[in-house]
Amino acid sequence: MLTLVAALVFGPAGWASTPPGLSGWVELDGQKVLELRSAAGAQRPERLARHLSGELSALANNYAFNPDQLTTEREPPYVMVGIRESNDTIRPLLAVDERAARLAHVSQEVLANRYRDQLSAGIKRYRLQHAPGAWLRGTAVALLVLLGYGLLLRWVYRLNRTVRSWLRHQSLKHLPEVQIGGNQLVPRESVRNILQLGRVAMYWSTVALLSYLLVPLLLSFFPPTMALAAGLRSQMLGVISAVGSGVVALIPNLLTLILIGVIAALALRLSHRLFGALEKEQLRFSWFYPEWAKPTSRIATILIAVGSFALALPYIPGSTSKVFQGAGVFLGILAALGSSAITTNVLSGLMLIYTRGFREGDRVNINGVIGIVQERALLVTRIVTPLNELVSIPNATVIASPVLNYSLSARELNSPVALGISITIGYDVPWRQVHQLMLDAAGQVSKICSDPKPIVVQTSLNDFHVSYELNAYINDVPGYRKAYSDLLAAIQDAFARAGVEILSPAYEAQRDGNPSTIPPV
Repeated sequence: MLTLVAALVFGPAGWASTPPGLSGWVELDGQKVLELRSAAGAQRPERLARHLSGELSALANNYAFNPDQLTTEREPPYVMVGIRESNDTIRPLLAVDERAARLAHVSQEVLANRYRDQLSAGIKRYRLQHAPGAWLRGTAVALLVLLGYGLLLRWVYRLNRTVRSWLRHQSLKHLPEVQIGGNQLVPRESVRNILQLGRVAMYWSTVALLSYLLVPLLLSFFPPTMALAAGLRSQMLGVISAVGSGVVALIPNLLTLILIGVIAALALRLSHRLFGALEKEQLRFSWFYPEWAKPTSRIATILIAVGSFALALPYIPGSTSKVFQGAGVFLGILAALGSSAITTNVLSGLMLIYTRGFREGDRVNINGVIGIVQERALLVTRIVTPLNELVSIPNATVIASPVLNYSLSARELNSPVALGISITIGYDVPWRQVHQLMLDAAGQVSKICSDPKPIVVQTSLNDFHVSYELNAYINDVPGYRKAYSDLLAAIQDAFARAGVEILSPAYEAQRDGNPSTIPPV
């Protein structure tokens, strides 16, 4: 008896200690029965657990063996767990030493009795599961589960159809739209399409999840597949535990991101209201002009967004990954390649905004392009010409060119803009008559202001004629082109009625019998 115990308890190394931190599970048909955290002598817990698993499987399949034959007996310094034979002897299965009892925080006898009860319960459970009635019960329960699965799938399918029909017939005005800074990023129709895609993804994800949960549940009803079901359940629990641990670990970061988002949203709303009040002149500062409000609001929005992103970046999941860093390097390279021209135009656009050379709606002449300023962006200035052509001029070009603004005088100085028309008349016509004719022509045009009055100045005495310039003022800047044309026509009519030839720009009148240049009335 002592020889058998020694062979079971001690290895060839004699009284060597078991390495700490190792344990093994005694299993029966893939199900865990008891955990061995320590083994006596030189035995390793995992090796002893594998040996006992084989012994337990043989005992469970030997229906002549009664689980109640398992017993315990003290043989100092161990308490043995073994099988009581018919001759009243005990065949040992494992020995419980003092170290195993200390790890379990109980006495050797209590731990040995616990091992005996767990082994006995494992054998009884195995035989109960493999009894013929277990197959019938498993089949019946599996059929009920399949019926419930079918009913649940049918309910999910009907719910999916209801949601699809509701989204399809939902009015667009009842759907939200995604806006940032007053700019529409996602229209309502796109929101509907996104919701439909989300519905489809949710439906099939639900079907896949239910089917995945069904498989281990069905396998657990039949003895041969119980171990496989236990493995699947363990895998699922491991995934759920990992996901749950990840979510719990992300909660502080998510709360920080939410806080940053709320602060950024409040800052954007405050910025929009502040600059909106400045634009409508509900709030005034002597050093801030209303036309600065909209571009400054855009700059503030960009700064708030970039600052919020910089604060939130360390808390974004995956921000420290190699993929995220690689994408950042790629974007940095793109920004470096295109930053020179873009930065020049952006800085030029800012200079144009804050130097107040012109604003949207002004009639200007930039680099020979005359028209109405439609948009003053950070990169380009867009002008609509009188021919309804849209001309985009880079801000770097605008800042380097002289800008002639026809609207600034009337808006800022409360003084109308002047039309300057030059003609040349021969020395044979008295200059006082020329002055009067040009002033009479200005009086015939309705868009010409009476205050200040039009004036005529002589700009040069040429070889064959005298240069005269008429300065007439108009308030209707958008009608500048039409007023200019009407004034030219009125000058021609006035001089034609007086019989005076207009020698512009360099026409020579010869008095040798040639006909007059005055058109017939």
